[in-house]
Amino acid sequence: MLSLLRNVLLTSLSLWATSAAAYPFYAPPPPQDDTPVFSGDAELGFTHLSGNTNSQTLIGKTRLTWLTGDFTHSLRGEVRNVSKNGETSAEQYLVAGRERFDFSGPHYLFGFARWEKDRFAGYDQQLSAIGGYGRQLLTGERHSLSLEAGPGYRNDRLRDADNEQLAVAYTALDYRFGFSDYADIAQEMSVEYTRKNTTARSLTALTARLNSRLSLRLSHEIKHNSQPPDDANERTDSTTSASLLYHW
Repeated sequence: MLSLLRNVLLTSLSLWATSAAAYPFYAPPPPQDDTPVFSGDAELGFTHLSGNTNSQTLIGKTRLTWLTGDFTHSLRGEVRNVSKNGETSAEQYLVAGRERFDFSGPHYLFGFARWEKDRFAGYDQQLSAIGGYGRQLLTGERHSLSLEAGPGYRNDRLRDADNEQLAVAYTALDYRFGFSDYADIAQEMSVEYTRKNTTARSLTALTARLNSRLSLRLSHEIKHNSQPPDDANERTDSTTSASLLYHW
């Protein structure tokens, strides 16, 4: 059994394949000519240790995308939960919706709304709405690069203080490089600046396709808040995960 799993993993790592788009949040590329009208991904990672150390980690993500003319609509959800010896050390939830309207050529408009809840980040919850202009700088068989920027609004609900209403200056990029028909690497980054703090996010994802529907994804995510609330545990959260991805 271990030999079989090792062979599958080695085969997967040699392919480095991914679906047409990662999670549409940081300036995703435009749909291709053969992109289906409706598609979706579901990603799940889970580990459980017992014995001298009792811990478990759950990471779940899902995305739905559908096309209407020049519009691309996306819905996205995420959950993370980490516990050790019965004590929860990480608990995060995210729900987001995004719209993209493509003009002729490399220009597009975008808008998204995002709700976040992170038990250990010092906020009870955060609600953001951002929109603006984007440009597709590279579009080809191997390379894709898009940049976008715009203003926004964020409502920070604090546990032991009044809510904060903040104007946001947002910018993001999405770069993808395809090794072959079966290979892809994606790097996504975004920065949100407010008068209170700056939030930077990064997602690096490598995915190995096991068959036409199922893939193995390795990813590393970083979220840094320059000035979190006083009761936050850390300024930077990072997550490295291996998970299965089902695409339809």
